[in-house]
Amino acid sequence: MASERRRAVVLSSGGLDSTTALAIARAEGFDCYALTIDYGQRHRLEVEAARRVAEALGAREHALIAVDLRRFGGSALTADLPLPIDRKPDTMTDIPITYVPARNTVFLALALAWAETVGAQDIFIGANVLDSSGYPDCRPEYLEAFERMATLATRAGVEGTSRFRIRAPLITLTKADIVRRAMELGVDLSLTWSCYDPQPGPRPCGGCDSCVLRRKGFAEAGVADPALPD
Repeated sequence: MASERRRAVVLSSGGLDSTTALAIARAEGFDCYALTIDYGQRHRLEVEAARRVAEALGAREHALIAVDLRRFGGSALTADLPLPIDRKPDTMTDIPITYVPARNTVFLALALAWAETVGAQDIFIGANVLDSSGYPDCRPEYLEAFERMATLATRAGVEGTSRFRIRAPLITLTKADIVRRAMELGVDLSLTWSCYDPQPGPRPCGGCDSCVLRRKGFAEAGVADPALPD
């Protein structure tokens, strides 16, 4: 009898980075459990994109969990606050108003709970420090600290039946590198959505930080973005 494939939980937002992380996990031979969090973000297009991506990339399961962070606000993604527009990538070194308080900690905690339940030791996240708009919960030291905590906070970790690993395969890649890696893996990037402030159509706004960084990545990779309307 063939041995069962390793399992991984992959945080999937439907964006470029998390989609590439899911494709990498699949390429490494994992059965992927894609986890999408509906946290009360400004629009649901990324949730719909995550569904498309999970299906296209053959996730074994796709879970959608609602955790309404609008109750706390504190971010332009969860409250009625203006988005930064047309910032230059080389100025994105501060922590912007699009930072959602403790978002990755909430997301990783949910991913950890599912991983322990299904017997997965690997949790993939599309965190990136080079083109990440200065988010503190995308840093390697944060992810390393969460990985240590995962062992202390779970039955599987304390009893030694699992050693959880937080996998961030894009952590030191540029957006152009991420685009190239996704294309090498045959990912259909037209399925993804990155924009914080979609316009009628729907079409990307082109000016939010996420759009600016995505446009920069495709331009530097020398390829057209298939998600843009003709």
